[in-house]
Amino acid sequence: MKAYEILMDIALILISAKLMGLAARKVKAPMVVGEIIAGILIGPCFYSGLVQPSEYINVFAEIGVILIMFSAGLETNLQELKKSGGIALVIACVGVFVPLICGAALYGAFYGFDGFGTEKFFHGLFIGCIMTATSVGITVEALKEMGYLKGRVGQTILSAAIIDDIIGIVVLTFVLSMKDPSNSIGKVSLKVVGFLAASFILGYLIYKVFKVVDEKYPHTRRIPIIALSLCFILAYVAEEYFGIADITGAYIAGIILCNVRDADYIDRKVNVNGYMFFAPIFFVGIGLKTSFKGMGGETVLFALAFVAVAMLSKLIGCGLAAKCFKFDTHDCVKIGAGMMTRGEVALIITNKGLSMGVLEPNASTAVILLIIVSSIVTPIFLKYLYTKHPEKSEETA
Repeated sequence: MKAYEILMDIALILISAKLMGLAARKVKAPMVVGEIIAGILIGPCFYSGLVQPSEYINVFAEIGVILIMFSAGLETNLQELKKSGGIALVIACVGVFVPLICGAALYGAFYGFDGFGTEKFFHGLFIGCIMTATSVGITVEALKEMGYLKGRVGQTILSAAIIDDIIGIVVLTFVLSMKDPSNSIGKVSLKVVGFLAASFILGYLIYKVFKVVDEKYPHTRRIPIIALSLCFILAYVAEEYFGIADITGAYIAGIILCNVRDADYIDRKVNVNGYMFFAPIFFVGIGLKTSFKGMGGETVLFALAFVAVAMLSKLIGCGLAAKCFKFDTHDCVKIGAGMMTRGEVALIITNKGLSMGVLEPNASTAVILLIIVSSIVTPIFLKYLYTKHPEKSEETA
């Protein structure tokens, strides 16, 4: 492909992403759902496809996912995490562990296991990893609309979801590192601990330096430029020197800077590039890689089972964990329901699995179905639960 030919592909990707994103919003679905469907419609899934997956698109998509994870780190509220304490941590841990085991077991039930370290073993682990992700954007919007976001249940869901993503990224890091045949569990653990320790020490120093620069030159263009450079440096270092996913480095970079005065300003500037260009290419790229070819009855059945197990494992796992902290049964169900939605992180993990060859193209179909179903079912289910068993709302608190 000649360099200039990518320009038409990018134009088609951006236009279709915007149109389908707006269409999705019209029917109260997340814009990301529309962007994924746009990729399916213009990609090789139907006929010959207007846009073909290419190395150029893959590179832009990778930058897009790095920016998404950097933004997620910037939006992390460390004070809220401290306040929620052990309750959110336990709920998040169970909310990762139960779907991880259930996802791996589901894959084994359909396709079997050949033993530890085999190809099927990693396929099963990746299916479980995809199920660990939580995306509470839809949940937050639903709770905010009903006036319950600042209630005990709403804050528990929000804090648990933040911790859930952090743990999910760590689990993904372990799985990705284990894929290298030269790695052992001990070596992988050492790499992860080493990276986290280095991130903590250097991150503290970087935070202190950045804080001084930010106070001296507030709201200047150099602030987001330096922040973005830090994001790319940590993403590179994580992958190159620790064998850890670049998205983990980007996420850590966001967490390092989430408490500086201009964190919101940095996030807004990063989102301009992410929202307008790189993120749509990433989400449309997922659709471009989706294939319905060769989908037989077993594949369709697996996709349906995948959706059911992914949603129920969060509902039951997080709900039972909440029960240990004396939430009443109705609130436990609300917490479990609020953790059911999947979004960007599930797509990111899927994309990593596809690029490393530990997932088949048909797996993305199951993930897309999960995102669509969970995004529609969760707000409806929460509204029903709060209507039947209302909690003291933030307006009357």
